[in-house]
Amino acid sequence: MKKLTEEKRKFINAFLSEPLIARLATADKKGQPHVVPVWFAWDGSALWVSAFSSTRKVRDLEENPLISVAIDETRPDGTTRAVILEGRAELLRGPADFLRRQFTWIYARYIGEEHVREAKYQDWIEDPENTLIKLVPDKVYTWQW
Repeated sequence: MKKLTEEKRKFINAFLSEPLIARLATADKKGQPHVVPVWFAWDGSALWVSAFSSTRKVRDLEENPLISVAIDETRPDGTTRAVILEGRAELLRGPADFLRRQFTWIYARYIGEEHVREAKYQDWIEDPENTLIKLVPDKVYTWQW
């Protein structure tokens, strides 16, 4: 993220620490867009997403690594907050211990630490098809209204 004000950086980090649903947009080599809801984690400089290699989003990223991710929320009082991240995604398929830690972190944000050890989620975490998408954004847009 290039030259963000401290206020904007604080907003982004606080907002992305919440377990909201992101919408990840890819495009195939012909330019056909594809948008899907995903779970994510944010570490202050990179967005991390778990995705199976057989999914269209991963196949698209193998052909065209450009990606856009939108995270937004409208609160009961009518206020809306949003962050959009754009850049070039990196697909990571190892090392296994690193992937396991990242997948566990992502899933625990949504289902809780007490449930991430359940067989269903452990099957996802250990599945050799599970791929980690990393986005260090080139562009970041924020909205609050």
